[in-house]
Amino acid sequence: MTSAPTASLATAQRSLGDPGRRYPLWPPLTSGCPATSTEEVSYPVEVEYAYDQVPADIFDARPGRGGLDRWAPLLPPLTAPGLGEGGTPLVELEPGVFVKDESRNPTWSHKDRLNRCTVSAALGTGAPGVVVASSGNHGASAAAFAARAGLRCVVLTGTAPPPAVDAFLHAYGAVVLPVPVEARWPLTRRIAGRFGLHPVSNQTPQAHTGHAFGAEGYKTVAYEIHAELGVPAAVYVPTGYGELLFGIHKGFAELRRLGVTDRVPRLIACEPATGGPLAAALRQGLPAAWVEAGPTDAYGIGGGRSVLVTDEQARAAQAELGRAGLWAELSAAVGLAGLRAAPREEFDGPVVCVSTSAGFKDRGPVRGPREAPVAEWEAARARLLAAGLQE
Repeated sequence: MTSAPTASLATAQRSLGDPGRRYPLWPPLTSGCPATSTEEVSYPVEVEYAYDQVPADIFDARPGRGGLDRWAPLLPPLTAPGLGEGGTPLVELEPGVFVKDESRNPTWSHKDRLNRCTVSAALGTGAPGVVVASSGNHGASAAAFAARAGLRCVVLTGTAPPPAVDAFLHAYGAVVLPVPVEARWPLTRRIAGRFGLHPVSNQTPQAHTGHAFGAEGYKTVAYEIHAELGVPAAVYVPTGYGELLFGIHKGFAELRRLGVTDRVPRLIACEPATGGPLAAALRQGLPAAWVEAGPTDAYGIGGGRSVLVTDEQARAAQAELGRAGLWAELSAAVGLAGLRAAPREEFDGPVVCVSTSAGFKDRGPVRGPREAPVAEWEAARARLLAAGLQE
């Protein structure tokens, strides 16, 4: 029998720019490592744990649908109430090919794992609410978990968010501010500072420099895959900012560190062919690379190994998932598209394609009234004050 989960064993935050540099666990860092980051590259931080105190039987039982609390020792403090996130199924698409269907989460995306952790951080800092820059799954998820925790939520979307996401946000009582993309980060930082809101998304335009606690929630994808399948030969991951990719890798690395496994799978980052910053960085041997991102219908990820996937390949994978009874958002189908675009003969064993969200969140025709976009501080401030937020 597995013992009851203990409290979080998180101890500190560690720079990925300089692994020898550590910071206290509180407050969570949301703009990367302050010591090693430059104007060109913002290095993220990760959470460290007292691994020598992790219960020996923590991985003995199969995870259920009870939320992330089952893994509490290996996560930041989970002070926010959960919504039954995690515990998503592995669906066998064909012999040896599995789909980790993250659309079964409470707001139909993998972001629920992240926001259980980030909204917990907001409660831990005593913030009256959260602010997030997102036109998709992240904003909807943050709004849901904030509502569950009794916190306000401000979401900076693009000027034309998908209708389903727009409906999600208003259903949870979020304050929605449509803004041009170039205004997203300056307004997020200013809103956080003036209204005391806790930022739960990245405050820089660079990859994986978001909330220090957030990617920790994604580790549980690896824990769950291992519980059902062991260590697969490879995991194909839809990749935009790279937090999901990082989190899954860290989860498997922790399983090895704790002696549960003796290896980690190959992780394949699947990026839009119109951008592909990770692929560019790997080609150039750099920690990060700037690319000019072209238009892609896989808006959720616009912007080991990296596979570049075209919209046509993503649509073919989306259709294949549909024939198997899985309705995936276009960007969610990129994991399977990456598998189909690359030869599989090199892998000896099963592979897993992560499908991140449900298909009804894709872009569609605009229905109903929309708020007018704002780009300047005073207009944003007036909208927030009118919604009852206090400076």
